[in-house]
Amino acid sequence: MTTGKINVSVENIFPLIKKFLYSDHEIFLRELISNGTDATLKLKHLISIGEAKVEFGNPVIEIKIDKEGKKIHIIDQGLGMTADEVEKYINQVAFSGAEEFLDKYKDSAKDSGIIGHFGLGFYSAFMVAEKVEIITKSYKDEPAAHWTCDGSPEFTLEPADKTSRGTEIILHIAEDSLEFLEDSKISGLLNKYNKFMPIPIKFGTRTETLPKPEDAPEDYVNETIETDNIINNPNPAWTKQPTELSDEDYKNFYRELYPMQFEDPLFHIHLNVDYPFNLTGILYFPKLGSDMQIQKDKIQLYQNQVYVTDNVEGIVPEFLTMLKGVIDSPDIPLNVSRSGLQADGAVKKISNYITRKVADKLKALFNENRADFEAKWNDIKIVLEYGMLSEDKFYEKAGAFVLYPTVDDTYFTLEELKEKLKENQTDKDGKLVVLYAGNKEAQHSYIETAKEKGYEVLLLDSPIISHLIQKIEGDNKDVTFVRVDSDHIDNLIKKEENTISKLSDEEKETLKTSLEAYIPKAYSVQLEAMNSQAAPFIITQPEFMRRMKEMSQSGGGGMFGMGNMPEMYNLVVNTNSDLATSILNTEDKTHQEHLVKQALDLAKLSQNLLKGEALTAFVKRSFEMIK
Repeated sequence: MTTGKINVSVENIFPLIKKFLYSDHEIFLRELISNGTDATLKLKHLISIGEAKVEFGNPVIEIKIDKEGKKIHIIDQGLGMTADEVEKYINQVAFSGAEEFLDKYKDSAKDSGIIGHFGLGFYSAFMVAEKVEIITKSYKDEPAAHWTCDGSPEFTLEPADKTSRGTEIILHIAEDSLEFLEDSKISGLLNKYNKFMPIPIKFGTRTETLPKPEDAPEDYVNETIETDNIINNPNPAWTKQPTELSDEDYKNFYRELYPMQFEDPLFHIHLNVDYPFNLTGILYFPKLGSDMQIQKDKIQLYQNQVYVTDNVEGIVPEFLTMLKGVIDSPDIPLNVSRSGLQADGAVKKISNYITRKVADKLKALFNENRADFEAKWNDIKIVLEYGMLSEDKFYEKAGAFVLYPTVDDTYFTLEELKEKLKENQTDKDGKLVVLYAGNKEAQHSYIETAKEKGYEVLLLDSPIISHLIQKIEGDNKDVTFVRVDSDHIDNLIKKEENTISKLSDEEKETLKTSLEAYIPKAYSVQLEAMNSQAAPFIITQPEFMRRMKEMSQSGGGGMFGMGNMPEMYNLVVNTNSDLATSILNTEDKTHQEHLVKQALDLAKLSQNLLKGEALTAFVKRSFEMIK
């Protein structure tokens, strides 16, 4: 029997491990199962190259709970270790990085990452155990070894009578960690961290009902058998080639990842690259709609099929964090802080690759089946519009597949739109005017007025559309976007001809003075000579002010405090309408005020601005008029 001290310059490392990794204490199971997996895969490799003359068989990693004895057993059938190897790997190598670990993490327990990177993976066991035993037998023809350590630097190492290849780790669970002796707790951890490990993981047994034989009598009772409860899928979809998988396989894997998600994804993107870095994965587009308040952290990050985190910020471009799926890469440095991760050159390349791959896939989907892509547009547009705003590389490619729908459910790319509109919607200064609505119902009358002129009206209703059209206008100097309710239609697309006003300049001045006496200060009165059949009063919201306010409210916009500004409106009065003449010629001031307020309320009603007390008064007044 050997006794000795673990080779570590810090007198007592275990309380420090517990303290610095406390927020992550559950990862002990992931680390120990990862070690068992590594040992099994290494053995497979040695057998394949002829260095190990043993049968590989069908190894599993088994987890057992002994609640009465307060123990957890983690058993593998991998390489195993000789006594010399235990001395080398457990007592020395394990602590080669201890001081580096302590220096790095003494101020930031939250960035603990995977401690295995510091050779401390095995020692995470002491976060939950007061004593740890290793019973191990090497695949080499050498005696088994039994190592014991009680959480101080002292250990014992003696021969063991184990005859089967592999390693058993026994954790004597500490009083403050007894929760880990519950089946449900261990089952939850296995499901979280080890769901897709490459070696089958056994945790208990389950009862299986055998199928009824064809010739069974009517009173036949189905037989049941106890089988190993394998909790993981060792060959998840992302480890296979796209050619091996059908659409149904991708959907089934989505359900495996998100058992509580009842809607199928719209489509998937399979990532598979081995140069200049190694990365595999599958990203899914779920139905998103126009809501920006979407739960992120739905993409799971793995390293060699070991779950790491669902916070992939910095690795996946921000606009794609609204997607779901899996990314697996051994090349992502997981032992650095979040800020270090974002600054890492390899990570930036990975992020750029994912951006490019997603853009290429969207373009292919658009080209293969445009009708299907258009049908899905409203469910994916928020991701793509956000991508255009936040990633220049995505913006460059987006012209090939980003769509601009009209209120009549037709869809154009930007280039198609320019071609379609240039003849009818180019103003007298040669600028192409793209009309759009944010709400088909609220802006219905304005849309109809534009359509009567033969103009197309887009329906752009996402919360970030003001930011996006600002960017598009910046890159297309000959194009301007204006919402249909931002001015009278003849002012939105100014042509050469001007309608002559029936009123003289003097009469217009008199009319304006009369109107301003009764119109609230929030409305700027604007007299316009229009077709006599056009509405007498039209309320518009100036494009620039409204857009800046929207941009300020949804982040950015470049104008401080714009989001808190009161709403500003123009009241456009048609000087060629009969009502304008009536208001001008009415000498009874009470009747004049009555006409102005009724007309203003009607205009407000068409903009959905008449509410509460004002709406009640308007309805009452209107009934009085038709008595």
